[in-house]
Amino acid sequence: MSTTPSTLRSRTREAVRLQVAEVAWELFSARGFDAVTVDDVVAAAGISRASFFRYFAGKEDAVLFAVDAIGAQIAQALAARPAGEDAWTALQRAVDGLEALYRRDPAGALARMRLVDETPSLLASQLEKQVRWHRMIAEVLAPRLGLTTDDVRVEVIVGAALSALDAARRRWSTSNGEEDLMLLLSQAFDVLRVPAPALR
Repeated sequence: MSTTPSTLRSRTREAVRLQVAEVAWELFSARGFDAVTVDDVVAAAGISRASFFRYFAGKEDAVLFAVDAIGAQIAQALAARPAGEDAWTALQRAVDGLEALYRRDPAGALARMRLVDETPSLLASQLEKQVRWHRMIAEVLAPRLGLTTDDVRVEVIVGAALSALDAARRRWSTSNGEEDLMLLLSQAFDVLRVPAPALR
């Protein structure tokens, strides 16, 4: 399979974004998010302000840009689940696919979670991104249930699943990473299973 120039440009762009994001993270973790300016980041990364804003909407985006892909990842994993699987099981298995993100660098994931939770502007930006996750997941879940995307039941199910993920994540962060994140996630989803039969 051939690689087109546009594909190569896209790969290069993502590689640069990742590099700049890592530089920004080192500054944020060392000094604190609010103490670091965009000028600090561009100086450390060796790029211009214009270049920075071609890659990121702002400092918050430099921390959270990887979060954008999570909703798409969950939606893709959900689409691959067996058609006869109940909604909660399918959603849990789809969310379980995020385990690799945490296992790859648990300490880094924990530090980022804490920074987001402790920084109002980052928390607000993350909530905005989660709204986009919600839409992507709902578009896949609705046909499984024979419902439309804007059906209130789809809204509730997706919202509950994302709340389970957030609750597990917060508990893991509170435990300083000592509790098992996937066990916490399983426990959170177990709470949601009771109403599932009525949705089939």
